Amino acid sequence: MKTVTIAGRKLPAIGIGTWHMGDQNRLREQEIAAIRAGVEAGARLIDTAEMYGNGRSEQLVGEAIKPYSREDLFIVDKVLPTNASRQRMERSLDRSLKNVGTDYFDLYLYHWRGMIPLSETVAELERLKQTGKIKAWGVSNFDVADLEELFNVVGGKNCQANEDLYNLGNRGIDYDLISYQVQHNLPLIAYSPVAQGDSLGTNLTSNQVIKEIATNHGVSPYQVLLAWTIRHPQVLAIPQTSNPKHAKENILAGEIKLTSDELAAIDTVFPAPKKKVGLEML
Repeated sequence: MKTVTIAGRKLPAIGIGTWHMGDQNRLREQEIAAIRAGVEAGARLIDTAEMYGNGRSEQLVGEAIKPYSREDLFIVDKVLPTNASRQRMERSLDRSLKNVGTDYFDLYLYHWRGMIPLSETVAELERLKQTGKIKAWGVSNFDVADLEELFNVVGGKNCQANEDLYNLGNRGIDYDLISYQVQHNLPLIAYSPVAQGDSLGTNLTSNQVIKEIATNHGVSPYQVLLAWTIRHPQVLAIPQTSNPKHAKENILAGEIKLTSDELAAIDTVFPAPKKKVGLEML
């Protein structure tokens, strides 16, 4: 299974996303079962955020991980831009830690850029790292210009990952961001890596090329989309599903290796961008 190293931890290249999870009580047991199915299939990274359901996703994650050793997992949480200040971040972090039921996060991300100076946010992230409440920190929804600015801030080069929208239908970052992150040894965490199977009006899973590749490997089209997303050495994907069977299949996609011919065929029907586009976000 392909692995990616983040903050010194070698992790399977498919993790577990939890956006939109925890919002419906009728799905709670099924969602918990899906997270556990992912962990039991080999996933180690679980991604959540204070924004997701105003803490409900964090609470769901907290319940789901109870049977497991905390040290075996790599939990990622995120702070909202409005809470990314010297005055508010630790209080926000403490609330998230309580929701998940843990003493620390392995990685704490600045969710997206807001009005607070980047230097202040980084300084506070660095301070919180010293407390042991976070092991490492990173960013989310940053483009090349944002990362360049970050790396010029005191402590900014301690950033351990950037989490961005990336899938076959949203591949704008292929133009320059992925190569920039490789150059700076900064892993990418890809959110919405299968685009719910549909993106920008293109039904990805029903595309004939994708279906043929899936048949050749004996896997589902969704698994092909995931395998494509993690084809670069430093990319880890965090698909979200409330279906335990799909959760297991997601993790097993980390074992699929697409051939150069298959990748070329995919590029023919879903070409890489030829010019810079604005950072896509959901």
